[in-house]
Amino acid sequence: MSAAIARVHGRRVWDSRGRPTVEAEAVLQSGAIGRAIAPAGASRGSREAIDLRDGGPRFGGMDVTRAIANIETLIAPAIAGRDVLDQAGIDATLIALDGTPNKARLGGNAIVAVSLAVAHAAAAARASQLAGGSHATCARYAADNEEKAST
Repeated sequence: MSAAIARVHGRRVWDSRGRPTVEAEAVLQSGAIGRAIAPAGASRGSREAIDLRDGGPRFGGMDVTRAIANIETLIAPAIAGRDVLDQAGIDATLIALDGTPNKARLGGNAIVAVSLAVAHAAAAARASQLAGGSHATCARYAADNEEKAST
């Protein structure tokens, strides 16, 4: 069984309020697949990651084609071939690739969806279910990044 990431795809899906959001799919060389949808919360704190939205007339400016394009053209090549079991390393790569304190370049919605899809693919590769560990990893990196940004 190969735990290497073969490809990553992004797509537009609809959240519970009927708004576009990002779904990512991570496919491993073994054939295992993980999918995750970026949560679209209503809170908008000053230190929260930015949901990258298109603006303009489509879907009231809420479309996510830019975030999806970032998954396809920037994120996927950066993590292809990586060991899916190295969640912390993949998350660190995503954070470094974005390079902004609030995830404004790639979009927090793209980064979170890919990170969680990778975690689900790792669980699928091990024939297990995803537990709270990956969420804790994401939260830890977000907190570390906020700390660095404020100093």
